Amino acid sequence: MNILILGGGGREHSLAWAVAQNPKCDQLFVAPGNPGTAKIAQCVTLNILDGAAVLKFVRANSIDFVIIGPEAPLVAGVADVLQVANVSCFGPSQKAAQLEASKFFTKSICDTANIPTADYRYFTEIQNAKDYVQLVGAPIVIKADGLAGGKGVTVAMTLQDALNALDDVFESKLDNTDCEVIIEEFMEGEEASYFVLCDGNEVLEIGTAQDHKRVGDGDTGENTGGMGAYSPAPILNKKVAESAMSNIIKPTLAELVRRGTPYRGVLYAGLMIKDENPRLVEYNVRFGDPECQVLMMRLGAQALDLMLACAEGHLSNITVNWAKDHALTVVMATKGYPGAYGKGSIIRNLHNLSTSSKAMCFHAGTNQSDDLIMANGGRVLNVTARADTLLEARNQAYKMVVEVDWPDGFFRGDIGWRAL
Repeated sequence: MNILILGGGGREHSLAWAVAQNPKCDQLFVAPGNPGTAKIAQCVTLNILDGAAVLKFVRANSIDFVIIGPEAPLVAGVADVLQVANVSCFGPSQKAAQLEASKFFTKSICDTANIPTADYRYFTEIQNAKDYVQLVGAPIVIKADGLAGGKGVTVAMTLQDALNALDDVFESKLDNTDCEVIIEEFMEGEEASYFVLCDGNEVLEIGTAQDHKRVGDGDTGENTGGMGAYSPAPILNKKVAESAMSNIIKPTLAELVRRGTPYRGVLYAGLMIKDENPRLVEYNVRFGDPECQVLMMRLGAQALDLMLACAEGHLSNITVNWAKDHALTVVMATKGYPGAYGKGSIIRNLHNLSTSSKAMCFHAGTNQSDDLIMANGGRVLNVTARADTLLEARNQAYKMVVEVDWPDGFFRGDIGWRAL
């Protein structure tokens, strides 16, 4: 079958890497892709936010299956356009994608379905928001309502940090559009990621992972889109997963069905876990990045079968065949990230890195000129390894990291520290 993956980051490189291994895949396209995906698929120039343009490409190239990687095309309704045209597509509808696009929408689901999550207040006026923060004090969590690439959240440990975060949120709305902010209680515990597939009726657990959001070792410094991840997450054990499924995931899906917007695709629940009791932090309507990289490393070729079953409504007929292994990815980022950073620095020696079912360097923010690979973003490479133990996976990943010749890059040296 001919398959199209939308997106051009590390998540999409890892999806392409897994899909290309499946014998069902005859021809693979990635739009726009990157120098990493170009080695295993045909990269194409396409406006992935334009459903009509995507559909035109699908018809012109006899595409049988479309996998939507990032959240923005989902929120733009690309999946809806494809589904109306009877094109098999992996990804939720525009209305269901509001689970990520609007934190207030998700909170309304939680309120109605009695889902355990942080207490919150919703504001559209900065002074009212500041008055509330000064009333309740810190620590407190400030969330801009809307898509923010994984960086729209400030965990404010001081009152001044909270007030500054509110200034940042409201000042970012320079076009005078409505500004919405959620202010949440600070939840104590350990955060982990729980991934399930939903086909509108059935739900299937497909993995757990733990991300490292802070830029510095020991979880210090600013929040980022993710500096590394590992799978599985020991904190999300069988008891916690069963609780999350029965008290969080299934009530959410039932409420969406009740509202007439059944969910189809991958649902990623960020959970805060304390004393084996999970509470919902937030939902994402796509694979996490860099969590996808470790999940795909462990799933391999069966990832395509799982996504097809999800899109076609056949999850009840499929199981996940997990190996008893571990995967870990280290993000290599451009110096300065998550603040201002330069582009165009040259990365050398990537061709000497291991490339196998147990070791891969996924491209997240690169471009290529002749034979030179250059940094073209904040998070640039996802150096990923799989092994029988998490310690072995970590050691293999860091062995690859130090082989990368990139003076303008940096990485955290403690990925996996919580589990290890």
